[in-house]
Amino acid sequence: MAGIAVLGSTGSIGTQTLDVARHLGLRVRGLAAWRDADRLLTQAREFQPELVSCSPDVADLVRPHLPSGTRLATGVEGAKAVATLEVDTVVAAITGMAGLEPTAAALRAGRHVALANKEAMVVSGPLMRELAAASGARITPVDSEHSALYQCLLGEPRDAVAGLVLTASGGPFRDGPADLSTVSPQQALRHPNWSMGPKVTVDSATLFNKGLEALEAHFLFDVPLTHIEVVVHPESLVHGLVRFRDGSIKAQVGPHDMRLPIMYALAPERPPSMLEPLPLTGTWRFEPPDERRFPCLRLAFEAGERGGLAPAYLNAADEVAVEAFLAGSLPFTGIPDVIAGTLAAAPGDGLAWEALAPADAHARALARDLVARRAPARGA
Repeated sequence: MAGIAVLGSTGSIGTQTLDVARHLGLRVRGLAAWRDADRLLTQAREFQPELVSCSPDVADLVRPHLPSGTRLATGVEGAKAVATLEVDTVVAAITGMAGLEPTAAALRAGRHVALANKEAMVVSGPLMRELAAASGARITPVDSEHSALYQCLLGEPRDAVAGLVLTASGGPFRDGPADLSTVSPQQALRHPNWSMGPKVTVDSATLFNKGLEALEAHFLFDVPLTHIEVVVHPESLVHGLVRFRDGSIKAQVGPHDMRLPIMYALAPERPPSMLEPLPLTGTWRFEPPDERRFPCLRLAFEAGERGGLAPAYLNAADEVAVEAFLAGSLPFTGIPDVIAGTLAAAPGDGLAWEALAPADAHARALARDLVARRAPARGA
């Protein structure tokens, strides 16, 4: 086996991927991180990869302590070098826009990409699909919801599919409070089911995450947004469902543990799991999302319907707004306000690689201005 490369190895998905690699005995040939030098070095000593990459800022902390035979690359070009190693699978788990270039590099090189970077499909889905088609690359989704849909669609005639259903836990505020304007970052980070990084956890609390997932499903599976629905499933055991035109529904069920979809992406032959069997007990609930309290979901669908560069503006605005919320400079209810204001300025231009970076920069500038204008009102 040629092995795997892990982009974003020190993050939540990256560390869980290495758990799976350890369990399956996979060779890890490349690791790409950014500033977490200590964790990267720990991983490098265990897995002895041939190449690691990190931020230039921490290169001097990493280089002297690498195992013999492990090379170091830095910056975005370093991450792209890891992404293009001759491996069986590249796990794309660098969060945010930072993950776009390495993911695109892996697809250009014809690699099988286990995709955990939502933004790659949300912001540039049609472009990523073109790269994969041109090089013969494959994309297997790692998000639990998209892995579920992928598995449910296998072997089914595509013209028999009536729609896709994404499930949402509802986050920490599903049952209240009614007034979300005063909730704190600490409260938003207490997810009831999943252990994730702070950005994704806040996105789950606003339901923005589910909007991104709807856009990702739209591009991954070529299903119209009008045929994609979201339901709240607090138990987080049913990860995705496919409706068929004959009235049947197929679902994928499993524990809320990301190592399961990661393992499926790396070993679809379904080897023995490291997880305990899921007991089929208790009550499973399905409820409609409250779009009045959580308007980010509707905004994501709006961006998808507009297409072009609108999803890039949506994504950039959310990254800025969530960062401001976590820093205490924007209230929780200010997140959708910043997204809506930024999205309103998105141009109607078509999608192209050369337009993505300027669109992202413009959207971030608009969002930061909206955050700054909102900040004084918060302390009033």
